[in-house]
Amino acid sequence: MTAGQPLRDDPQPRRHSPPALHPAVVPAYPPPESDADESWVWSQIKAEARRDADAEPALASFLYATVLSHPSLDRSLAFHLANKLCSSTLLSTLLYDLFVASLSAHPTLRAAVVADLLAARSRDPACVGFSHCLLNYKGFLAIQAQRVAHVLWAQDRRALALALQSRVAEVFAVDIHPAAAIGKGVLLDHATGVVIGETAVIGDNVSILHHVTLGGTGKAVGDRHPKIGDGVLIGAGATILGNVRIGAGAKIGAGSLVLIDVPPRTTAVGNPARLLGGKKGDDMPGESMDHTSFIQQWSDYSI
Repeated sequence: MTAGQPLRDDPQPRRHSPPALHPAVVPAYPPPESDADESWVWSQIKAEARRDADAEPALASFLYATVLSHPSLDRSLAFHLANKLCSSTLLSTLLYDLFVASLSAHPTLRAAVVADLLAARSRDPACVGFSHCLLNYKGFLAIQAQRVAHVLWAQDRRALALALQSRVAEVFAVDIHPAAAIGKGVLLDHATGVVIGETAVIGDNVSILHHVTLGGTGKAVGDRHPKIGDGVLIGAGATILGNVRIGAGAKIGAGSLVLIDVPPRTTAVGNPARLLGGKKGDDMPGESMDHTSFIQQWSDYSI
């Protein structure tokens, strides 16, 4: 194998071809009481891959190598990430072993993978299946790679963590510092241009659109990045700077510049951001993807 060559599922592919792929029926989404079941999600991914391979023979080899030849979701994800992020000097075999080791040793990483897949499938109407997210959503892939980099950072393997961050930024156009703490059920929708700083914290069930920055002010040192609560929705192009807190269930409008704390269930819109009244109830905009409530209170603002 030459340096940087993508992994192959078979060292001699000319002698072997993928087994015949039989038509598969993909069960309806979601099944009762199965949202956190890794085995169920993996079975969905395999069924979707078989269906797509039958429907589009041009993708059959790719789907076999990336999904159908693997015994588990974590192995498939590790293989796919390794092939995406490898370079002439950062070998796919090294990355594969690194991803497999991290996912195997940390069940919370695997649980977060499943939660992120479920988040994309339920919140994004353009997501046609779990396999579509696993294989094609660069926001999903960038987060999973960052979770591994975060493990490396905690193990004081910081040079490798930063190298992985650099490759993720180059390949996916998503720049997340390995020290940033990210919860589960997180959706980076479109993801291009997302920047998340070193001391940022993101809670569970948060949705972030493209070109969002969670950055510092340029002056502070130490703990200097935003803290995002559970269920927050951050619109496209929003910028949140400094060690500010965005409360649970808050909403940040597209293009807003936020330099102050945002209370829970409050909407912040504009540049600089203006706070609109809090909303009672159980709705979490990070899960509902509700971009437009409170729009009547901001007549000259549009999403």
